[in-house]
Amino acid sequence: MKKFTKFLRENKGVTAIEYGLIAGLIAIGIVTATTGVKTALINTFNAVAAALPTTASGGG
Repeated sequence: MKKFTKFLRENKGVTAIEYGLIAGLIAIGIVTATTGVKTALINTFNAVAAALPTTASGGG
């Protein structure tokens, strides 16, 4: 218990918590940005697939 209270009194503990919060916010930003990129990529690949000619025989 003494170690925990000492940890709370030190400034290093506060700094570590701040860095943890910043890292969490950065992670949320990355997830949000990649979700938008994912949607754009799916739309692009679907458009390309629709533009490609299809063959009825399937043989090459």
